[in-house]
Amino acid sequence: MIFLKLFRESFLFAFDALRQNKLRTLLSLLGVTIGIFTIIAVFSAVDTLRNNLQQSVNKLGSNSIYIQKWPWTGGPDFPWWKYMQRPQPTLRDFEQVQRRSQTAYATSYETSIDGRTVKYGSNTIEGVSIWAVTKDHDKTWNFDLQDGRYFTEMESKTGAPIAVIGFDIADNLFPGGNAIGKQIKIMGRFVTIVGVFAKEGDDILGISDDKVVLIPLNFARNLIDVQNEKYNPQIVVKGKPGLTDVEVESELKGLMRSIHRLQPQQDDDFSLNKTTVLSNQLDQLFSVVNIAGIIIGGFSILVGGFGIANIMFVSVKERTPIIGIQKSLGAKNYFILLQFLVEAVVLCLMGGLIGLGLVYAGTFVVKSVADITVVLDVKNIIRGISISVAIGMLSGIIPAYFASKLDPVEAIRSN
Repeated sequence: MIFLKLFRESFLFAFDALRQNKLRTLLSLLGVTIGIFTIIAVFSAVDTLRNNLQQSVNKLGSNSIYIQKWPWTGGPDFPWWKYMQRPQPTLRDFEQVQRRSQTAYATSYETSIDGRTVKYGSNTIEGVSIWAVTKDHDKTWNFDLQDGRYFTEMESKTGAPIAVIGFDIADNLFPGGNAIGKQIKIMGRFVTIVGVFAKEGDDILGISDDKVVLIPLNFARNLIDVQNEKYNPQIVVKGKPGLTDVEVESELKGLMRSIHRLQPQQDDDFSLNKTTVLSNQLDQLFSVVNIAGIIIGGFSILVGGFGIANIMFVSVKERTPIIGIQKSLGAKNYFILLQFLVEAVVLCLMGGLIGLGLVYAGTFVVKSVADITVVLDVKNIIRGISISVAIGMLSGIIPAYFASKLDPVEAIRSN
């Protein structure tokens, strides 16, 4: 109880001192406020990017391997001429992998056609991507349907003229009614809508089903050469539950080398891409951004800390007679020390809270301008408050110590 009473009195002394010197207090807050704002803003931005990236990765399907011609990542010495000579994944590759793989839970062959126009009556929508896929596409990718259903196995095998369309397509072509059962025209052919994707919106990787038309691959084979390079053919393999992507990738590598009859000394003529490659690349970028934010914010906090220490020395000098009177009336050294230490901590805490408030306000600005939900995690709030308290203690401990060691007689005479 005695400690709480002393702490309360120290806080009141500190608050009164800050209130009486408003301009000095405001200038002292700036360094800490800018530093805390910079650090927490960078951490929140990284958390937001990582969260949006994870949502994109979830759409691609966890534990899914993409057999493609080109790798997703490459360094400064990227041998593009080598990859250009590789063959595209073929239907034969797909059938062999589907038949021979022991680790695959689902296997899908997919091609895409971008920039198409879809019509319904007098309504049209442009910039649509048409995806021709096999039956297991719903297992290798993650998506939700707002209305209707996905293809049946029989519809996929027979190449039925049906489609699952994106939310934006349905919203534009059928603004006042249900799209299920209606016929739309794509690439000169009519297809019946059996499903509508749920609204997704754009994400960090630009992956969205909002403007996608999904049709069975065997139907698309009557319209285009689904193995042509310009349609970006790929094979997607999702591993069985309980297996890691490394185990699935290892088996697929052996299978593809066997299917392509590659000799041991020959390089792979295919790429096995997976979502963890993107995550790892972006994690490296995020770590650099984190370090940059810590350095920039650290310098701001350092400047703010020195400023607060200087202000505290000035405060000690101004209140030396008062300190002498307090000590002559029986105030202990630790009470004087606590009084100035609390003042420094309160000053830094105010700066930290203002910095956090600016970050919080910034989340609403970003949401309204860019329609991005910013992640302001509790751990970042705790981190900001902790840094503020730590800076306050470090900045105030030396001035507070000098104040506590003043001789009461000499302190009173200094007036």
